[in-house]
Amino acid sequence: MTDNNPKPQTVICLKWGERYGPEYVNRLFSMVQRNTARPLRFICITDDSSGLSSDIETRPMPEFDLPETFRFKGFRRMFLFKETLHDLTGQVLHLDVDLLVIGSIDDFFDYKPEAEYIVSENWTQPGAGIGNMSVFRYRIGSQTKIWDRFSADPLGMLKKYTNSQTFCSRTLGSFEMFPIEWCTGFKTALIPAWPLRYFFEPKRPPAEARIVAFTGKPDMDEAIRGEWPETKLRKKLYKQIRPTKWIEEYWN
Repeated sequence: MTDNNPKPQTVICLKWGERYGPEYVNRLFSMVQRNTARPLRFICITDDSSGLSSDIETRPMPEFDLPETFRFKGFRRMFLFKETLHDLTGQVLHLDVDLLVIGSIDDFFDYKPEAEYIVSENWTQPGAGIGNMSVFRYRIGSQTKIWDRFSADPLGMLKKYTNSQTFCSRTLGSFEMFPIEWCTGFKTALIPAWPLRYFFEPKRPPAEARIVAFTGKPDMDEAIRGEWPETKLRKKLYKQIRPTKWIEEYWN
């Protein structure tokens, strides 16, 4: 029997600080809208909702009560794994704001729907059992062991793991992963090797990809302009990129 009134799929993102402006959230929303055939609920948890589209639901970031060293680190999102998260329930898909959605997000909801936590494999560490948290789906309240362990000793966890995705992966121990071809790293898979990157534009993503993630630098707007910010001279020699105009086809 067909459900004539399917429940919306819930996609969430986080925005805090000043690195990413509201255009990053608005464009993420537009990309997600274009790549789903189902009802959508899109929510941004943020410390500043100014400039966001009126079609985006917003929820406040929790009060900052961590040591100052966490203010701009990924560990700050560990609140997602508390028992409750505002009025959200059930399965939600988390997407970072610094990525391109170029294929169906419905696949991320349909794949292994019984999984309580499922994440993209970290493409720089294949086979290491570490998820890249640019893209993950989880059931609200199902992974409280992450929050419990982190909140008991935040500085200790930072010292032990250095980044939040390794911490989460090692805390959970075992978990499901999306097919690796669905999520592509811009820097690791598409920018030509040195010195070819001086002469050739980054490759277009493969046909099977649904997501292109821009971890670290450059951000999407910088890559479009052909900028790879770096202050150290030695690193400037290889951190080069040609203007990547095809990004504009998706990032709008």
